[in-house]
Amino acid sequence: MNYFKKANILQILVLSLVFNACGKDQEESDVKDSELPENVLPKMKPLVNEAPLDEAYIKTTRQKIAHFYNKNWPGKSANGAFLVAKNGQIIFEKYDGLANFSKKDSITPNTPLHIASVSKVLTATAILKLVNANRLKLDQKVNTILKEFPFPDVTVRMLLNHRSGLRNYAYFTDRNDGVWDRHNRLSNQDILTLLATKSIGLESRTNTRFAYCNTNYAMLALIIEKITKKRYKEVMTEMIFKPLGMTNTFVFDYEKDKDRIVPSYKANRVEIGKDYLDEVYGDKNIYSTVRDLLKFDRARNRKDFLEPELAKQVYVGYSNEKEGEKNYGLGIRMINWKTGQNFYFHNGWWHGNTSAYITLPKEQVTIIALSNKMNKSTYNVKKVAPLFGDYPFETDTEE
Repeated sequence: MNYFKKANILQILVLSLVFNACGKDQEESDVKDSELPENVLPKMKPLVNEAPLDEAYIKTTRQKIAHFYNKNWPGKSANGAFLVAKNGQIIFEKYDGLANFSKKDSITPNTPLHIASVSKVLTATAILKLVNANRLKLDQKVNTILKEFPFPDVTVRMLLNHRSGLRNYAYFTDRNDGVWDRHNRLSNQDILTLLATKSIGLESRTNTRFAYCNTNYAMLALIIEKITKKRYKEVMTEMIFKPLGMTNTFVFDYEKDKDRIVPSYKANRVEIGKDYLDEVYGDKNIYSTVRDLLKFDRARNRKDFLEPELAKQVYVGYSNEKEGEKNYGLGIRMINWKTGQNFYFHNGWWHGNTSAYITLPKEQVTIIALSNKMNKSTYNVKKVAPLFGDYPFETDTEE
């Protein structure tokens, strides 16, 4: 009798712990970023329960995308991954070619590829979530966070929208003037130290013009580390990859990953080796899959991703000093047509890796292409957009 009483008591305790844990998880998921304790990082949340698509619509749209795919990458020349989804539901996906030409490993849905400058969208997302949680401010001066930073007028916002005036680290370290010994791998901290101790100066006066620059995002990665007191790769895992179930996504760690990552290739299949710039992160150096990036995109489309006032500032163009349709927001490129239609995207290139990320919030459409063999056809995936809305691109989706 005592045995059964003890067993029942134990069951009640276990159930109580389970319910309490579930309640705690639910409670944490409902807490606003700004209400989190200082020792808890804000986390992205998956977007679930999206409206299902009609099967006839899927079939018709898939056929048109397949026509584009075969025309854009004839003879299975993509050597990468391509995905198109609406409401988070995959309409078309394709994997072609080899992850490693010497080992003959095929690219599969689980093969992480270097996403190049699409990494900037993820870095910007971490910064925006920290702003959302009141850990820093968009218009906070960078030198209040990174004490060595030598340019007093540059703000976090200016790093995000490329109006800082900073010089590209790939250029000022690639000179024969003693600024950097290219036999040594360059780190994010090295870049900051060089800016602080060498006569590098600005390329243009701060906040006078847009100039796309990788140094901005290398500095944003250091800001993430300074604010969170954790390594960039740990923060990205804790805030984005793990909560969204991005199981095939990681930040490249040179010593740990250099011999296991998917190599990149020139168009003629000659492997491109690593160089002294391959340790810098924030602007690049995230590996992922199209399926994982779909999860990320859908999470960014949640209504509670950011507070409304902050969210409005992300998709506003900041490069308005000369009239034109092309623009840049906070970590996202855009085309703003006079019709009022807007197109949001980010492309990437590093070594032989090319990438394209397109998000169409109005239509709830995601288009992603990744390749590890130099191929500018990756950037043509914008031609799929007219299938979903009034986007004036030349289309290759009709027979």
